Amino acid sequence: MDFAASAEQDALREAIARLCQGFGDDYWLARDTDGRFPAEFHQALAKDGWLGVCMPPELGGAGLGITEAAMMMRTIAESGAGMTGASAVHMNIFGLNPVVVFGNEAQKARMLPPLIAGTERACFAVTEPNTGLDTTQLRTRAEKRGDRYVVHGQKVWISTAQVAEKVLLLARTTPIEAVQKKTQGLSLFYTTLDRAKVQVREIPKMGRKAVDSNELFFDGLEVPEEDRIGEEGRGFDYILHGLNPERILIAAEAVGLGVVALQRATAYAKERQVFGRAIGQNQAIQHPLAESWMELEAAWLMVMKAAWRYDQGLSCGAEANAAKYLAAEAGFKACTQAVMTHGGFGYAREYHVERYLREVMIPRIAPVSPQLVLCFIAEKVLGLPKSY
Repeated sequence: MDFAASAEQDALREAIARLCQGFGDDYWLARDTDGRFPAEFHQALAKDGWLGVCMPPELGGAGLGITEAAMMMRTIAESGAGMTGASAVHMNIFGLNPVVVFGNEAQKARMLPPLIAGTERACFAVTEPNTGLDTTQLRTRAEKRGDRYVVHGQKVWISTAQVAEKVLLLARTTPIEAVQKKTQGLSLFYTTLDRAKVQVREIPKMGRKAVDSNELFFDGLEVPEEDRIGEEGRGFDYILHGLNPERILIAAEAVGLGVVALQRATAYAKERQVFGRAIGQNQAIQHPLAESWMELEAAWLMVMKAAWRYDQGLSCGAEANAAKYLAAEAGFKACTQAVMTHGGFGYAREYHVERYLREVMIPRIAPVSPQLVLCFIAEKVLGLPKSY
C-alpha cells in the first residue's frame, strides 16, 4: 500500500496551483460581489488543457482518472477560489462521463472537444422541484415525434445555466405507469440549450454568487434523436456513472475549502495579540484547529480511496458517499472555526473566511443530503432495512 502521490500527480497539483496564483483573493472577492461568471479562470484552465482532465486523449483530453481530477479540484478550492472556482469547471469533469462511457463515437467526437477547448459550457439538468433526490419520480417528459423529442417540464438548482450553451438532460420518455421498474423509462440527452424554448430563471442565494443556480422551464424544446445518449429508457442507469464521480469531486472541493480556511485561521492565530500574547498560544484556540486538521486529513484519505476504487473499475458507492459526508462535515467545521478564530474580523469580507463559510454549505447540502448518505450506508453497507 503506497500513500505517496506519483511524480505526474505532483506535477499536476503544482501546475494547477501556479495557474490559481493568477487569480488571488481580490479576484474572488470581486466575483463574490459582482456575481460575474469567472470566465477568465475558466478560459485559463481550458487553455492549459485541464477541462479535459478525464476525457479521452484522442479527443484532446488528458486521459487521467478521477483520482487526478480530485487532486485538481482540491487544489482549486484550496487556492482560495473555493466553491466558486471549483463549480465553474467541475461540470466538465464529472458531468459528461455518461457521454464518455455510453456515447457513440460520432457523439463523443461532436460533443466533447468543444467542452475540452472551453468554447462550450454545459449544465446538468436532473433535479426537479417536487421530486428532490427521488430521481425515479421525475416529471419532465420528452415525447418522441418522428426523428426528434419534444421536452416539457421543469428543473431546479441547475448550475451555470445562465452561461451554458449545452445541457445534459434527464427526462421521462415512457410514463412511469407503463414501466415494470420505476428506474426504467428515463432517457438521457445532451443537446443545445435553446433559450427560445427554455426559460432560465436565476435563484438568488447566500453564496457562490458568481456561479449561478437556476430554475429551468422547458416549453417545447426540440431535441434531435442523435442527441440521445445510449438507448431510450436507460438514462437512469447512465446517469449513475456520473453520480459517484460527482460525490468524489465535491468531497475533494470541501477538503480544499476546509484546508484554506484552516490555513487562514492558523496564520491569524499566530499574529493576533490579546492580553499580551498571541491567541494561538491558548488551547481553546489550538485544539479546535488541531481537530480540524485531523478531520480534514481523514476525509481526504476517504476521498482518495473512493477515487482509486472508481479508477480501478471497482464498486465505490459506499466510499464515494462516505467521502462526501466526511469531507463536507470536516470542511464545515474548519470554516466555522476559521470565522470564530478571527472573532469580529471573521465577519468582515476582507478576511475571506466568511465567504468560505457561506460556500461550504454547498457540499453539505448537495448533491445528496447528509441524512440520505447515512441511510445509504445503513442499508447498503450495514444491511439494515430500507428506511425511506
